[in-house]
Amino acid sequence: MPHLELSLRCSEAEQPRYERALADVGALAVTMLDADAETANEHAILEPGVGETPLWNTLELSALFPHDTDALLLLAALEAFDPALDWTRAAFRNVGDQDWERAWMDRYTPLRFGARTWIVPWNSELPDEAAHADAAVVRLDPGLAFGSGTHPTTALCLQWLDALAAEGALQDREVLDYGCGSGILALAALKLGAARAIGIDNDPQALLASADNADRNDVGARLQVSLPQDAPAGPYPVVVANILAAALDALAEPLAERVAPGGRITLSGILDGQQEDVLRRYRPWFESLAVAHEGDWVRIDGVRRRG
Repeated sequence: MPHLELSLRCSEAEQPRYERALADVGALAVTMLDADAETANEHAILEPGVGETPLWNTLELSALFPHDTDALLLLAALEAFDPALDWTRAAFRNVGDQDWERAWMDRYTPLRFGARTWIVPWNSELPDEAAHADAAVVRLDPGLAFGSGTHPTTALCLQWLDALAAEGALQDREVLDYGCGSGILALAALKLGAARAIGIDNDPQALLASADNADRNDVGARLQVSLPQDAPAGPYPVVVANILAAALDALAEPLAERVAPGGRITLSGILDGQQEDVLRRYRPWFESLAVAHEGDWVRIDGVRRRG
């Protein structure tokens, strides 16, 4: 199926605002490349190493929308969301699934998160460091669903899951991945020792991608995917929610109800500067709240209060 692609150049400082606006109006996927690279082969996907901050001056940002999206109406929605940004830079073209997936696979290389977790594309050989029995390897073909490990919000969650596994807090547990996208976080949790995972998303394409990726990683029998209204209520000992801050605010109470007393939660998709509002929203239900940063993005994790 063809899709409408919006592309534009922006500064590294502007990137979070552009990305937030694109996500708000329904982008199916967003990628960022180094626009200063001299050739296509020198492009690198925006994926800082652990503890690093991207230093690119100019980014080439691309977003996918359904093929029948009206470009003019889309621009109007984007301008209404953030009129201070220069949307006249945007260019549009029609692309097919194969074009998008091939570009992603050609640019993506194996990535490590924490001590054990590896995200490896299907067309890559397994790195020597990941070829040991203790490695938690997720082979991924995200298609058009968000979540490949190439975004700081996903990286922050993968690092948290890896650390949780090191504590023994994932072993034989049930994990809820709210806003599962490609299923990457649920799959990583299963590979790290979780007994079962529930993936929730309001995008049917994301549920299909999650289920397909689970089957390819031989954990399909341990992953259940569903729309929010059809999902089992829980509660769960581990909950991951990698969604935007506005959604985290709106879903605070129902998300808290899905975490078992003494259970762990991590919240991501939060821009630096939004964390105080999110912390204030979740304090009635959670303690030991901690904040982690990567670039312009923030992760918050905590423990569900007992009683």
